[in-house]
Amino acid sequence: MDLYLIRHTSVAVPRGTCYGWTDVPVSENFEAEAAACKQQLDGIRFDRVYTSPLTRARQLAAYCGYPDAIVEPRMKEMHMGDWEMQRFDEITDPQMREYYENYLDSPTRNGESFQDLYRRVASFIEELKAEDARLAACGQSPHRNIAVFCHGGSIICAMVYAGLVPLEQGYANIPDYATVTHLEL
Repeated sequence: MDLYLIRHTSVAVPRGTCYGWTDVPVSENFEAEAAACKQQLDGIRFDRVYTSPLTRARQLAAYCGYPDAIVEPRMKEMHMGDWEMQRFDEITDPQMREYYENYLDSPTRNGESFQDLYRRVASFIEELKAEDARLAACGQSPHRNIAVFCHGGSIICAMVYAGLVPLEQGYANIPDYATVTHLEL
């Protein structure tokens, strides 16, 4: 199975703002970024197309020709809890220090840890693989190309799942906005 993970375009929030599950608007550069992203997908025929429920992912999916993409909540960005829409450098919550020291296992206040996000994404990928196995067992062709319009954190987790980056180095490998990450699973 070939999994194409497409990160949403840039967003209209100040740099350094925590916006995981918040449904923020796309930036004024949407059209140009989306056109460049669509070009990266040109010529690929997808058997299935999924999208995060957040508008920034759904809007790009629609622009790229998939307005009816299957909404998959497990591919949302990491839930930043009480820190949503605050600038990282202005968060005064004492739990922030613990999060920075151990973001893999320490959740944001009333949100998730990186491990929580990883488990969500891994369960989605496992479900895709199980569905392909069922199709093959019934003599049907499995899904070869699957597209998922989602977020940087979700893509990092899929890369970790595929063994491309170690869990501890995930955030050092965050893809740019409006880019396509291709994984062979």
